[in-house]
Amino acid sequence: MKKITLILFSIFIITSMNAQDIKKLPEPIKKGGMPLMEALNLRKTDRDFSSKELDPQTLSNLLWAANGINRPDGRRTAPTARNMQQIEIYLYMQDGVYLYLAKEHALQLVVKGDHRKEAAKQPFAQVAPVTLVLVADYAKMNMDDKELRDLYAGTDCGNVCQNIYLFCASENLCTVELGMIDRESIEKLLKINGKVLLGQPVGYHK
Repeated sequence: MKKITLILFSIFIITSMNAQDIKKLPEPIKKGGMPLMEALNLRKTDRDFSSKELDPQTLSNLLWAANGINRPDGRRTAPTARNMQQIEIYLYMQDGVYLYLAKEHALQLVVKGDHRKEAAKQPFAQVAPVTLVLVADYAKMNMDDKELRDLYAGTDCGNVCQNIYLFCASENLCTVELGMIDRESIEKLLKINGKVLLGQPVGYHK
């Protein structure tokens, strides 16, 4: 009896710890915004970041626009080849690194602490309140052809990247696509089975 009680207590503790590591985001606002043609006209790279943190609703809308679920069957706002949905979004923020969970529309804490300087060396990226790191999860791809796998990963990453750009144009936010990121540092910290593709800081204008 004592052994069963101890096991149940351990499960409770582990579950509670996991629950504390999950941050539920506000429901995304899926109506309104700027007309598409206007957003395309205003889409640009902007490195003039303020350090002001994104408010929770804006962060929620950003992540949903980037690669959230937009249909009952679980498909996303960004297309992927064979519907592999292999592009994961990690958020490097002041208090930690998080993984965006599209199904739950929530953030899962991966590691505590401010690691933004380890992801991107550019000073403007270290000022931005959040740097989105786009990663191809190889476990979801199930492909032996490395060349084709990398092609699909890069193409699908580009779809997510453009969604982020268009959302930022619509909401008057700064963003920039970063190819020069510290992939080795990111892979070591996140312990991923996949490929780190791009970084993309997002924030308010200075």
